Amino acid sequence: MSIDPPTAPQMDSAASNQSEEQLDILLDRINTMTQSGGKLSTSRPDSADISGIAHGTAPTSSSGPEDQPIDDEISGNFVPRAPKTLKEAKLSDSQVEELILKYLLSTGEASGRAIAEQIRISFILIEPFLQKLKQEQTIAYIGQASLNDYVCRLTETGASRARTYSQACTYFGAAPVCLHDYIKSVKAQSIEGQYPTKDQLQQAFSDLLIEESMLRRLGPAISSGRGMFLYGYPGNGKTSIAERVTKSFGPYMWVPRALSVDGEIIRLFDPMSHEPAPMEETNELIKDNNIDGRWIRVKRPTIVVGGELTMDHLEITFNTDTGISEAPVQLKSNCGILVIDDFGRQKMRVDELLNRWIVPLEKRYDYLNLSSGKKIQVPFDQLVIFSTNLEPRDLVDDAFMRRIPYKIEVPDPSQEYFIKLFEIMSKILDVPYSPEAVEYLIKKHYEPTNRPFRNCQPRDLLLQIRNYCNYNELPVAMTEESFDFAADCYFSVM
Repeated sequence: MSIDPPTAPQMDSAASNQSEEQLDILLDRINTMTQSGGKLSTSRPDSADISGIAHGTAPTSSSGPEDQPIDDEISGNFVPRAPKTLKEAKLSDSQVEELILKYLLSTGEASGRAIAEQIRISFILIEPFLQKLKQEQTIAYIGQASLNDYVCRLTETGASRARTYSQACTYFGAAPVCLHDYIKSVKAQSIEGQYPTKDQLQQAFSDLLIEESMLRRLGPAISSGRGMFLYGYPGNGKTSIAERVTKSFGPYMWVPRALSVDGEIIRLFDPMSHEPAPMEETNELIKDNNIDGRWIRVKRPTIVVGGELTMDHLEITFNTDTGISEAPVQLKSNCGILVIDDFGRQKMRVDELLNRWIVPLEKRYDYLNLSSGKKIQVPFDQLVIFSTNLEPRDLVDDAFMRRIPYKIEVPDPSQEYFIKLFEIMSKILDVPYSPEAVEYLIKKHYEPTNRPFRNCQPRDLLLQIRNYCNYNELPVAMTEESFDFAADCYFSVM
């Protein structure tokens, strides 16, 4: 059953509700002023503005969306600012209506603030829209909620319309961000031009034992923000090096949860590829920023793809059942690192991958096809690392090699570094270190056969020792007997 807003006999309640609503509006205005300039104005807000908002009229601004960039500088980081109007958010009425109706179709009923939280748009902007839908008899108010809010439910007309929307696209998450604003955000957060210093690089690799000569080669390659080859024998830490390169740049960035391009929803935020990094909450009444909820702060991504890589992973994937598109890996890795692990062993042919990316690697933009057939230009703004244990010149031609300016070999560790690795890994794996036992291992299982050292071997051998001791109910220790067992198992076919 639909209920109407409070009438004249409910004067006291209405006055109270109006006060609460005005308080919400005033706090929102104060948040906006502090976020934009850091200073509070002593002048009172115009009463006409307050009454306009209270009666469902969206607040106006003296400057248009193009005059108000979506980003602010807070602690030196790009931050997307909350829009003051739906127009500033570049959202049409039909887009907002679809999201609201599909959400109510899924939940049955919800308060206005729950709807605002679901689609990540301010309740102040959503409330007038809900009143409009009620007047059109698309939704009905079935009860009051706290803070001058109402519980909404679809009418028969609204349910029919929602089902029609869902047949085309089932998405009812955060309202999408337009492609233009996303491109601006990539430019603002690009790794190109950051030029990490030697100290920053050493800090990024502080948890990895790496020779100084290797850092000297990696530094310029990372600062370039362009592609690089890491090649060398398996087990020497090429993937570990690639994963730590990201730490050389700013730790966080903002990505839209979803994009809207010509009415098509493209899901960009991926929990499998992006690790959320929420901003610290404050107990203060007024926050020092005003974030657009359609964006999410994440740790700068490092996306690793290996032998499973196919051409489909490099294109927008449209799901015909849901009507939702999924962004390709290079779009998800923008402003971060994309590692092509085991390059040369992918399901797709090497020449297919090279032909697909030969232009994006040089121009730093890519072209993608929408389900409608339209081609769009998007940023290709990440450091691409090709990690392989094959010889690069055997995989690619000269034209492609020219576009990958840095080719860095990851060599076998020296004996000195090999021993240091045992010291480090013994602490991590809680195996008491014994220099005599390590010396025995080298003389017995390496020198007679000229077996090369690999960076992964200390960890792997110590894991075998720990399992051997635990199974035989022995104290976990490096001994000649335990090393003999571990080496016999580990090197039996090597």
